[in-house]
Amino acid sequence: MSKRKASLLVKTDLSDIFHENPQRKSPEGYPIQKALSTVLRQMKAAGLRARTVSDYELHVTHFAEITGVKVIEELNANHIYEWLSSMNVSNQTKLTRLKCLKAFLGRCFDNGWLTSNFWRNIKIKVDSPVKEGATDREIKMLLSLLDLTRFVELRDATAVLLMYQTGIRVGTIAQLEGKHVNLNDKLLKIDGGIIKNHESIYLPFDDVLARLLDALIQQNELIRRDNKVNNDLLFITKNGGKVATSPTNNNIIKRLGKYAKDYGLKNINPHALRRGFAKNLLGKGANIALISKALGHSDIAVTTRYLHLDKEEVAQSLRSYL
Repeated sequence: MSKRKASLLVKTDLSDIFHENPQRKSPEGYPIQKALSTVLRQMKAAGLRARTVSDYELHVTHFAEITGVKVIEELNANHIYEWLSSMNVSNQTKLTRLKCLKAFLGRCFDNGWLTSNFWRNIKIKVDSPVKEGATDREIKMLLSLLDLTRFVELRDATAVLLMYQTGIRVGTIAQLEGKHVNLNDKLLKIDGGIIKNHESIYLPFDDVLARLLDALIQQNELIRRDNKVNNDLLFITKNGGKVATSPTNNNIIKRLGKYAKDYGLKNINPHALRRGFAKNLLGKGANIALISKALGHSDIAVTTRYLHLDKEEVAQSLRSYL
């Protein structure tokens, strides 16, 4: 080879400049999977719901898989945008998942693994649909279709009317006991142990619901005796057991879904019943503070979002002040 041609061959090894070296080590830092495990333990220790803990694990794991991020320190906003772009779901679903990821990153920041909260300004615009509440017409229609001579339908009718008249959550329904019902005063006296915000509350009910509750309590005693079950639960299965074995496995929720489908009733579900209760109070002149207390909300801002009204409802409310 001539000296001229030899000079054209570059002997300096520059192969790693434009091509990733497969042997390159991962950047040093706190592994994201280790961070996730630690955060999950903290959440469980704090008593957060199993469903919430599961959502953190699901979405953060998916984020790590899509972005290929190994350690917390290399995270940046582009990783979040990459993750969101990979999803073929609605903006509402993206927003829900983003909130979960942001909450995880916030815990990482609190734990000192991140030095800046770069994710705070990442937002997703969503048109929030107005969520409707159950109406008197829908409640009356459903109750007229249920056979109150059958235990399960008596139980379901009582649960529906109780949620509609008092606004209590379906999770609380599953934990109610006979001691919480005062038939003489027609009053629910619920201790904070089964309320989401841990504050006890008294909620009145009418004569119709008092009759249903009285009949249900009597029938429950027969069910428990026949099945040799010992509990004081207000809502039980036909075998005398709990109606809910987990937050996602609740007989009452399943039965309401079946009734809604069978009878073509749009707003027969626990959230619609609770929202219907709140809107009824608002329509009868109750102020937001009272409604918030009745719903067991810790923050009145939650109540105002809960009562999200459409344009026609706002106009109608404003007309009364003219």
